[in-house]
Amino acid sequence: MLGLRLLTIFGGLLTPLLALESFDALPAGALVEQRSSDGKFSADVGHASVLGGKGRSGGKALHLVGGENRGLTFDFDAPTTERRSLDLWAERWTSAGDFQFRIEVKNGERWTELKRENGVKVGGFLTHVQAEVPVGVSALRFICTSKGGVLLDDVSLPRSGPMKVLGLATRNPVIPVLRRKAVNPVLGFTLTTEGNQKPAQVEAVELSFDGTTRVEDIERIEILQGSSDPSSNFGKAIAVANSVSSSLVLKPNHPLASGENTFWVSVRLKDRADIDGCVSVSLKQVKVAGKVIVPEPSTSKVRQRIGVALRLRGDDGSNSYRIPGMAKTKVGTLLAVYDIRYNGCGDLPAKIDVGVSRSTDGGQSWGDMSIAMHPGTMGARYDGDGNGDPAILVDQQTGRIWVAAFWSHGNHGWNSSRPGMSPDETGQLLLAHSDDDGVSWSELRNITAAIKDPAWRLVFNGPGAGICLKDGTLVFPAQFRAADGGETLGKPFSTILSSKDHGQTWSIGTGARSDTTEAQVVELQDGSLMLNCRDNRGGSRTVMVTKDLGRSWTPHSTDRGALPEPVCMASLLRWDHPQHGPLFIFSNPASTSERRDMTLKISKDDAASWPQKWHTLYDSRNGSGYSCVAPADNEHIGILYEGICELYFMRLPLDACLK
Repeated sequence: MLGLRLLTIFGGLLTPLLALESFDALPAGALVEQRSSDGKFSADVGHASVLGGKGRSGGKALHLVGGENRGLTFDFDAPTTERRSLDLWAERWTSAGDFQFRIEVKNGERWTELKRENGVKVGGFLTHVQAEVPVGVSALRFICTSKGGVLLDDVSLPRSGPMKVLGLATRNPVIPVLRRKAVNPVLGFTLTTEGNQKPAQVEAVELSFDGTTRVEDIERIEILQGSSDPSSNFGKAIAVANSVSSSLVLKPNHPLASGENTFWVSVRLKDRADIDGCVSVSLKQVKVAGKVIVPEPSTSKVRQRIGVALRLRGDDGSNSYRIPGMAKTKVGTLLAVYDIRYNGCGDLPAKIDVGVSRSTDGGQSWGDMSIAMHPGTMGARYDGDGNGDPAILVDQQTGRIWVAAFWSHGNHGWNSSRPGMSPDETGQLLLAHSDDDGVSWSELRNITAAIKDPAWRLVFNGPGAGICLKDGTLVFPAQFRAADGGETLGKPFSTILSSKDHGQTWSIGTGARSDTTEAQVVELQDGSLMLNCRDNRGGSRTVMVTKDLGRSWTPHSTDRGALPEPVCMASLLRWDHPQHGPLFIFSNPASTSERRDMTLKISKDDAASWPQKWHTLYDSRNGSGYSCVAPADNEHIGILYEGICELYFMRLPLDACLK
């Protein structure tokens, strides 16, 4: 099908790569020159690059950088001797400013415009660009003059002719089906075609729901246009069904384009759907142009777990929600805390409050959102102030619930805080508490003066959850940015905050290791504390141990090796389970490069090892990556985690995670 096949140069050797449409085999970074069997791709330095995590049909895409006189050229080894059909998919980088994208051809010494496509949409590779390449063309040129440029993927030059279907492939990524969420992609399928004349139509799609816990919990089924990335935006629905049985036939009558055509089966649930249930969808067959195509039998059947979209973009008038924290109170209530990011998904400084949601039935249902922390009570200029990045802690002796959060007064966030103590110099650490199981919250209390070194640029909690030790000591994970002078040069350090008098006074430890942030803490069986830290060096988590409440630290045996990470917050919980004994439960994006593949891991040996057999992938999509775990009940692990600027809750059966 493809007229181009890329080669890349490593040390003077030509190495064949995947066809141009994939981009997956190309190294991420600047694209300056790539050879092919038909010619050469070239771009000036800074004009084009290959980006990971952005592909339509794979993991990478081509970024054509915007700006005047910027472009990418393909020179054929010889002028075309037959008509070709240029076929590609495009995604606009940003909606800001005017957008101009065009494709030119060279015939002889003259360049002429072949195609102008200024209606490229933002997100999801939703724009399909096609053009006929005439005989005698010696080169193609792709030009984008708009701010940010354009992403291109699935580029091909098939020969003109009647359309033929070359293949059918299916995908079942691990993605929960969420109540309240309109789009839940559970099954993807791709029809690959060749030829651009007499487009074939998808006439019928037959689905099976065998393995679904309760088919009657499904409210709506849609087949959506999409890309290989199920976390991207989706196109229009090509078929809809508002009633579902164990087997269903939908009739899209949708024309196919030349190349790869990817569709997703999406499920919408009824509000009463049980979060302990599963949805299973498989593709039985597709009818195209009168011919029935049966996919290859799947080697594994994926049953998608049901969850709850706890906070969606737009809920209660807020643009976004981020930074999950969660704990189970002494009476068994699940409390979720998080950032209410009213105006956008970005970090402080911004208009942000700390929100709280309550569940009294283990996460099956959740009450209305309330606000636990609002900086206006501190005399804040609210249009520029906000507090966020919360952590929650339950005092197991008194039952009091504590929330810690970071207050940025004006423009004193992570990068703009300075040495000093006042809100006009540096970010502040605030506390609030509840004595009625999280229904109402105290006035805010500022403890910055009690714990901050005036030379530090900033100090505040680590988001997620704190703990109550066996002796009643309260401990929050924390972080500070060191002074600007000396060897540390303002670098961040993870540490802990502790209180031996149930929160009346607080002390802070020393830095566990430089360039670490957003830690979580657990008490080991010998009474020492393990601090599990986000590490800005990437690749793996930093894990440190203290026996003296953070005055000194030593590396743990799993330090910088056992737990891969892409530089992201993670969650760590010790659960003294009545049947299984002390369990250590960890959750993060199990990747070293991207915030994807959200995975729960369990250790039974005091967090000394994390056996692969106790790893549970619960969401494979790209997302914002933060998570927090807590016992939902004695049989389930509750997980509150981020999609893309949204918060999702699901619970996993403990026995299934330990099989």
